[in-house]
Amino acid sequence: MVRLTLRLDFGPDQAIGHGKIRLLEAVRDHGSISAAGRAMGMSYRRAWLLVDELNTMFELPVIQTKHGGMTGGGAELTPLGHRLIENYRVMEAKAQAVVNAELAELAAKITRRRSRSRVSQKSALRQPRRGSRAIA
Repeated sequence: MVRLTLRLDFGPDQAIGHGKIRLLEAVRDHGSISAAGRAMGMSYRRAWLLVDELNTMFELPVIQTKHGGMTGGGAELTPLGHRLIENYRVMEAKAQAVVNAELAELAAKITRRRSRSRVSQKSALRQPRRGSRAIA
């Protein structure tokens, strides 16, 4: 399946793509930045840096953190965070719908290469040395 990915560039070092949106969705679903990062296979530090980047990109934060204590810590999306996901997904769906025919045409022309294991690739590239006999 071919799909279109959308990246929104607002200026230098101010971009949002499917990765940051997936992180926001994971925070929404898991209720914490660390759990969202784990679910996406990224470190807490990386997830936190991306959240901080998103929070400073807009006038209002997109994620609000709660400090630990009796009820535990966590994170939740702000109304702007929910709206950001919604707007991005709507734009993504509209863009996909507009280019479906062209994507399908290109996808039909893609060569599906069979992958070989690394061992067989190395063996296939190895040439016998001059003067040595290949063992069959």
